[in-house]
Amino acid sequence: MLTTVQQDHLTVKSDLKLQNQVQQWFENFSLQYLAQRGWSESQLYRLNLALAEGFTNAVRHAHRTLPPETNIEIELSLWVDRLEIRIWDYGKPFDPDQIPEPKPGTLQDHGYGWFLIRRVADHVVYERDSENRNCLLIVKYLLEGQH
Repeated sequence: MLTTVQQDHLTVKSDLKLQNQVQQWFENFSLQYLAQRGWSESQLYRLNLALAEGFTNAVRHAHRTLPPETNIEIELSLWVDRLEIRIWDYGKPFDPDQIPEPKPGTLQDHGYGWFLIRRVADHVVYERDSENRNCLLIVKYLLEGQH
């Protein structure tokens, strides 16, 4: 049975000004644990981008009507073969499959987040837990074709 190699956790308020802190935290984790395990700079950049999009969506959409003091929790779980990013929010649940992907050749000022996350990740799950929290799970395998 595989076990996690490394885990980390960050709790921040629902404030877009904290996005740099979230991304710096991920970058530090990446440099300390992922880079030395063979993760490429390109993979790390794309994962950081997916994390930024997930955090932004939690603040802008899930927590839109909640106080800015509402926490967003982020967990990183590094396994031998993959990285799992979990972003927990307290907003109302929604069905991400109902979000249309942007049409090629069109420009719009928002709506690219889910599209981007799905393109970067090998597996994406969005679900509600028993504590009325939503969890966005982003999974990326170290090697292509492992999933």
